[in-house]
Amino acid sequence: MSRVYLTGAGPGDIELLTMKAHRVITEADVIIYDRLANPQLLEMAKDGCEFVYVGKEDGRHTLPQDEINEVIYQNALKHNVVVRLKGGDPFVFGRGGEEGAYLQERGIKFEIIPGITSAVSVPAYAGIPVTHRGVAVSFRVVTGHESPNKETSQIPWENFKTDDTIVFLMGLHNLKKISSKLREIGKPKEYPCAVISRGTTKDQSVVVGTLEDIVQKAKGVPTPALIIVGKVVQLREQLDWFNT
Repeated sequence: MSRVYLTGAGPGDIELLTMKAHRVITEADVIIYDRLANPQLLEMAKDGCEFVYVGKEDGRHTLPQDEINEVIYQNALKHNVVVRLKGGDPFVFGRGGEEGAYLQERGIKFEIIPGITSAVSVPAYAGIPVTHRGVAVSFRVVTGHESPNKETSQIPWENFKTDDTIVFLMGLHNLKKISSKLREIGKPKEYPCAVISRGTTKDQSVVVGTLEDIVQKAKGVPTPALIIVGKVVQLREQLDWFNT
């Protein structure tokens, strides 16, 4: 019987792939993969495995999500082992819940294989812990795709006033709006923040600044990029292990 594995590829460093994800990649009859999955992972596939690219980036989507859901379903009708390979974790802004629900409604068996989310691992590779004793006891992960000025925004900005650490995924194009909105709710302009580009890979770069100057400092930074806001950013001076 066909089974679909909604599989987290991790944040980029190929060695951060889980053992279970490695196993299903090597067994796959078809791999449906996105832009954020390290392409080296495809080299693990067996001979004869098919590859279907359904990557998305800002303003350019190979396919909309509803069509991706259908691609997964149609491949499940033809193949026994289908791997939907997604950067990071399928359930952390990965649309994995939507894909799983689509398959369940059509009687297709599926499994979720969690991946290491960039929300924690990318800051770690930049020497920034999302929590730290005496500095931050909590952190919030927020989608950066949604415009803070959107009339029907689901982002509860007022709730961010007391957050220790805030991590925005996929938000580089909205950096100016994010910075402005955080200052608007009361975060001081000198509040520390960082932009981490292509985290956990050899091309990783980190820009550190404040809510006042981060937009200027991060100009030209390539995607994918993550934004982290909070006093934990200051710990990078002590904990930057990746670039040393």
